Amino acid sequence: MTTEVTTPQIATLVPEDRREMFLPTLFGLPLLIVAENAVYTFMERLSPRDYGGGFWNFYERDGKPLFLAPTSRPRFRIESDITEYRGEVSAEAAGIIATLFTFSHLSFRYESDLLAEGYDRLHACLAGHPEASEIFQAID
Repeated sequence: MTTEVTTPQIATLVPEDRREMFLPTLFGLPLLIVAENAVYTFMERLSPRDYGGGFWNFYERDGKPLFLAPTSRPRFRIESDITEYRGEVSAEAAGIIATLFTFSHLSFRYESDLLAEGYDRLHACLAGHPEASEIFQAID
């Protein structure tokens, strides 16, 4: 008898028919373009050797948007000069890190309840993530 070990899933992939509303719901219409570009820019800074653009998946929990994650490769080397973290994480964890940096960075420049709520909602889900330790090290 084999026992399958499953890790808790913190989020589900947003279906294609709801992708259009993901970013406006996550960041709000006024910050939509700024926030989307910030996520991609943070990913370029965090993983300059591995990230070069591409398609991103969107993830939610209980119908609420959580984070974006790149699909161009399964793992990314993260090199944060902001936190001094160096390590390799899954694409999902890399996306979580870039999204959290975006929420934090933009919250210093713009007053938006959505930024604080999005950060808190995503941060609260991380305890069950298999790479929580790496994510926390990368953002702290």
